[in-house]
Amino acid sequence: MKRVAKLYGIVGKVAGRYIAAGYSVEFNHPTRYGPIHIIARGNGQMLAVDVVYERGKLTVETARSILEKAKLIRARPVLAVYGLGWNDVPEELRRFCEESGVKLRVVGELELR
Repeated sequence: MKRVAKLYGIVGKVAGRYIAAGYSVEFNHPTRYGPIHIIARGNGQMLAVDVVYERGKLTVETARSILEKAKLIRARPVLAVYGLGWNDVPEELRRFCEESGVKLRVVGELELR
């Protein structure tokens, strides 16, 4: 997991959590709407994960984008917010994610042994 975090930076840190949970991961899968940061497969499911670590990119359009990308590959959409707290996530984004089925995950620093 440390190696993945070193190679891919913040996206690698988020992917390390999925690897630790038993998923196999693929990075930067291309779609016509742009690349999906992480595709995690395992436990009979496939997740399309986009990582946001800047407050300015935390918008409804970002969630709508991962929703469209996930539909293309028939995966469950996940929006991972790294380094920001729940208070930094706008209320309209939370509502949109809840209504449309996008999982919203707030991820902090993971201590690796």
